[in-house]
Amino acid sequence: MQRTRQEFEELERRDLAPFALKAAESRGRRHPESEDPHRTAFGRDRDRVVHSGAFRRLEYKTQVLVNGTGDNYRTRMTHTLEVAQLARAVGRALRLNEPLVEAIGLSHDLGHPPFGHSGEEELRELMVDHGGFEHNSQALRIVDLLENPYPGRMGLNLTYEMRSALLKHGTKSSGPTSADIEAEPQPWLEAQVADAADSLAYISHDLDDGLRFGVFSEADLGELELWRRARGEAKRRFPGAAGEELLRPTVHATLALPVADLIAASDARLQAVAPPTPLAARRTAERLIAFTPEMQEIQSEAKRYLFKRFYYADHVMAVRREARRQLRELFLFLHAHPHEMADWARARLARPLPGDSSWRVTCDYVAGMTDRFAQQEWERLVGQRSS
Repeated sequence: MQRTRQEFEELERRDLAPFALKAAESRGRRHPESEDPHRTAFGRDRDRVVHSGAFRRLEYKTQVLVNGTGDNYRTRMTHTLEVAQLARAVGRALRLNEPLVEAIGLSHDLGHPPFGHSGEEELRELMVDHGGFEHNSQALRIVDLLENPYPGRMGLNLTYEMRSALLKHGTKSSGPTSADIEAEPQPWLEAQVADAADSLAYISHDLDDGLRFGVFSEADLGELELWRRARGEAKRRFPGAAGEELLRPTVHATLALPVADLIAASDARLQAVAPPTPLAARRTAERLIAFTPEMQEIQSEAKRYLFKRFYYADHVMAVRREARRQLRELFLFLHAHPHEMADWARARLARPLPGDSSWRVTCDYVAGMTDRFAQQEWERLVGQRSS
């Protein structure tokens, strides 16, 4: 017999922790609509994100290395899939709402512009006097306003819980958000899981990509406690392996060890605090989903290493500076020549949304570009004119 939404909702009520969000108890959508017969509200949110244009464009957006650098490095899409997988595993272990955790993991980077954090830094500077820019608030704009698959209404019409999770920190964000989202001290627990999964995923895969790109060697990584522990775990699991054979198991252990720590430490906090409701879990002084202090310091050491040896390596920075220059020139050209933008952006200029300005429309347009399209448009509109 087919399984129904009501059956899945009953399973959530039976199996999830008191502090987990339940789809049947959602505050709903901005535009009321009938429920799906087979998917919970949060499962439906997840599927709407996966089928969105913004999600598809993640395939051609930078993680660290500008898209096109090589086929074996992470893109924003592969990073997103890794985050969603890790978040599902942690959320399931802690008896949280797995479809919602997955949906948040899949959507957490929807608002990133082309060229990764370099692009975000440039847009933040360009928009500093025009309402600001920050990728979390941009993700909310995408799902609320910029994705329009349904006739007669704007946005993907996601649940309140999903929309508020995208901001991570209530409404404290640079850039326009939504008046109906209430600020709380902490994100939902499901959003905390996705945030922690994001952190541990990029540390592990940036160590891996840095090795592939040649900015450091395995011998260099020996100064990191995370790498030393991961190598020890790899040797324990594969006692007959040596040399190159241990590389992949070591990289895997840079994920597995922090994940195990995160689950155990978070479970201990949840049991100690025992929040009776999802909202009570948001109103704690500190996040309940977090590593042990020891693992947090190990992760922080790895982050500092990556900033020094990878993100700010000379040849990586040279590419990032060029990307920022092209993005700025493209933005300013389009702002001065709006007829060069796509039909939907020109229509926004003619019929502005509440709070719109020519700067915001240009920002939305440029932020939605992939690396490849931004480079092509820069060459067409700016590069050929200056050559």
